Amino acid sequence: MAIEKIRQLAGTALPLRGDNIDTDRIIPARFLRAITFEGLEQHLFEDDRKQLEAAGSVHRTADPTYTGASILLVNANFGCGSSREHAPQAIRRSGIRAIVGESFSEIFFGNSVALGMPCVTADSETVGGLRAVVEREPRTEVVVDLDRMRVAAGSSTYAIEFPPGARESFLEGTWDATALLLDKFDEVEAVAARLPYIAGWN
Repeated sequence: MAIEKIRQLAGTALPLRGDNIDTDRIIPARFLRAITFEGLEQHLFEDDRKQLEAAGSVHRTADPTYTGASILLVNANFGCGSSREHAPQAIRRSGIRAIVGESFSEIFFGNSVALGMPCVTADSETVGGLRAVVEREPRTEVVVDLDRMRVAAGSSTYAIEFPPGARESFLEGTWDATALLLDKFDEVEAVAARLPYIAGWN
């Protein structure tokens, strides 16, 4: 099974304001009872959306201005709180393929990498500049380039950061650990057969 090599991701962006947006806001806990991750995108930021609707406003994820966005712009400590992998699952299933932010929760970052969704960081000035461009011209193409470690929005280009190990896994197509195991399942079974606590030796 060939794993996608991810070197560059491009598309329109959805700017989401606010520090410390936790996983319970991203996907409320009552939706964690599902057996699969299918349909989670329908409940992305559900409580935030309903609260804003009641106040006569619209959450960015429900704003038709940003329909089809594949890049998410966030602030600091995004994805903090509980370690639920449902949060990045809901985001990715909504069509987002990369997130640019000031910083991320470590567990949220790891869960996102496992889905092939890079979370790259930039300073607050850069994120603010990107957001200003996108809010002014929502159809501006944003390009996250893991080869050159840059993000571009229109004519503006900025430096980004991404841990070397994670970057290498995207560039080489080794980010999907499950697919790697399935691709070499004969070797997995051979190793398992040599382990007494799996093979059932006395």
